[in-house]
Amino acid sequence: MLKNGRRLFVLAVLIGLLCVTAHAQFDKTPWPRTQNVPPVDLLDMNGQRWNADTLKGRLVVLNFWATWCGPCKEEMPSLQALHAYDPLKPVVIGVNVKETASTVRRFVQAQQLDFPVVLDPQGELARQWGVRIYPTTILIDPQGQPRWRVAGEVDWVGVPARGWLQSLQKLRPSRPVSAGR
Repeated sequence: MLKNGRRLFVLAVLIGLLCVTAHAQFDKTPWPRTQNVPPVDLLDMNGQRWNADTLKGRLVVLNFWATWCGPCKEEMPSLQALHAYDPLKPVVIGVNVKETASTVRRFVQAQQLDFPVVLDPQGELARQWGVRIYPTTILIDPQGQPRWRVAGEVDWVGVPARGWLQSLQKLRPSRPVSAGR
């Protein structure tokens, strides 16, 4: 009887692990060393400019999203919480891809988002950053170097994301920052 109970337990653990793996909501990959780093020069919907000078020394969470994207909408509350309450004080910047200003403004107001939102009406910024899946978030260290690309929905106040941000806060440059940054 004990052997059967033990087998059932092991089987249950394996099934649980498979379920957790099958329900992964994101894919986190290092920023490709061979990919050029686009210069950061963004103007948000409130007229604030975000560039290498204004972001120097700050951890940046650059999130590409759209209002028609279900996972994007699901992760917005955690991005807002990260922006508003996180003790690391990362700069959260949302980049809305291929939508009108009026659509984005209505969504931002309805969701009560107060982090900076940039419009990318032609999808040019998304192309420059290699974004093909929504949402995709680029994590940029305080030296201005992109370190991670996270495709898919993330709980930005959850344990895994907190660990990523804390480790980036401590990083030192491993290679020179690209010209124009």
